[in-house]
Amino acid sequence: MDPISRRTMLALGALGGTALASGAVNAATFGNPDQPPEGAINANPAGLSDPGPQNPALDSQFPSFESPPATDAGNMQLFWSSFNNAPKRIQNGGWARQVTVDSFPISTSVAGVNMRLGPGGVREMHWHRAAEWAIMTNGRCRITVLDPQGRAYVQDVGVGDLWYFPAGYPHSLQGLGPDGAEFVLVFDNGHQSEYSTLLVTDWLAHTEPDLLAANFGVPENVFKNIPLTDLWIFQGKEPGPLSIDQEAVASGGLPPEPFSFRLGAASPLKDNKSGNIKLADSKTFKVSKTIAAALETIKPGAVREMHWHPNADEWQYWIKGKGRMTVFDAGPQAQTADFNAGDVGYVKAQQGHIIQNTGTEDLILLAAFKTDEYQEISLSDWLTHTPPALVAQHFNIPVSELAKFPANQPAIMPQ
Repeated sequence: MDPISRRTMLALGALGGTALASGAVNAATFGNPDQPPEGAINANPAGLSDPGPQNPALDSQFPSFESPPATDAGNMQLFWSSFNNAPKRIQNGGWARQVTVDSFPISTSVAGVNMRLGPGGVREMHWHRAAEWAIMTNGRCRITVLDPQGRAYVQDVGVGDLWYFPAGYPHSLQGLGPDGAEFVLVFDNGHQSEYSTLLVTDWLAHTEPDLLAANFGVPENVFKNIPLTDLWIFQGKEPGPLSIDQEAVASGGLPPEPFSFRLGAASPLKDNKSGNIKLADSKTFKVSKTIAAALETIKPGAVREMHWHPNADEWQYWIKGKGRMTVFDAGPQAQTADFNAGDVGYVKAQQGHIIQNTGTEDLILLAAFKTDEYQEISLSDWLTHTPPALVAQHFNIPVSELAKFPANQPAIMPQ
C-alpha cells in the first residue's frame, strides 16, 4: 500500500474513532435543525442498541417511535390510539369497543365507537346527550329515528353510507342479513360513552307499573314481562321489507331532510392519480350540524399534503392500509407516529400535519371534525398566494423554483 494513502487512512480512522467514542458526530444542517442534534443519524451507533426487555409485536408496529425522524422535536401529547387494543363489550347480538377522552386524553371534542351487529342484532332503542354521526364499514343496517315534530325516518344503509342523529333524538340500529353490520360512531363530545346512554328498557324498568299503565292507557299487567335489566345489544328477529317498516311509521310525515347520506357514492372533492377526498358537511348532508367529515384515499407512496384546519380538531379513523403522520405545533414541536387499520389519530385545530402512505395498498382514512363546515388551509396554497419575492427571502429558494409549487390545492401529492 502507498505510505501516504496508508497514513491518510489511519488518520481518518483515528478521527472517526474519537468522534464515535465521544458521540460528537457532526450533524447535517439539512433535515436536522435542532440543537443538540436529534435522531439516529446524529448518534453514536454504539448507543443505538436496545437490549430490552422487548415486545417485538409492538415494536414492529411503531418504527417511528423506535427511531424518530431527526426533524421530530419536543414532547407532544400522544395523538395515537386504536380500537385494536380497546376492550370489547360483547353481548348476544354483537359487540362494541370505544375510544373516549378517558383512554385518549387528547380527544376532548370527539369520542369514537366501533360496533358490530350480527344479522338481526339490535342496538336497543335509546338516545344520547351528544349527537351521533356514523359511517358504515361492512354489511347493512336498518336505522330508525324520530324528530321532535313526530316525523319518523327508517332507512337501510350500506358500506360507505352515513347517518346523523342530533343529541336527544331517539333511535335504534339493527344488523341485516346475511352479514350483519359494522360501523364507527363519532360523538360530538369526547366524554360520551356508548356504555352510558339513555335506554328505553332502563326507563320502563325504573318506573312504577301503575304509572306505566296511566302513561300508556293500558292495564298494569301489560308490563308484567318487561326486562328488568337493559338489553343494550341483543339478538332480535331480522326485520321484513323496508317498505313495510316505513309505511308503519308514516302517519307523522317525513322529516324535511334525510338522516342518512351516501358518502361512498358521492363525487370527490379532490381527485387525481394519487388519491381522492370525498366530503360530507352541512352543505351536502344537511342534518349534520355538528360533525363534518372527509373520506380520504391515498395511493401507495403518495402524501396528504401539508395542511391544517383552522376551525376544528381532526379525529381520524384509519380504515385500510398503513401510513405515518407527522404533526407540527408551536415550540417548535413535531412528532411522527405510525398508523394501521383500526387505529385512531387526533390533530388539534391549527396544528400542521402531513400523512404518507407507507404501505403497498391504498390507504383509506376518515377525518371527522366537530363543526358544521369543513375548512382546510394548504401550506403550498399559502406559499403560492404570497408575493414570491417575500417567500423566497424566507427559504432561500429561487423564485423560479417556487413557481413549480402546486397552486391548485391538490390535497394529495404527486398530482
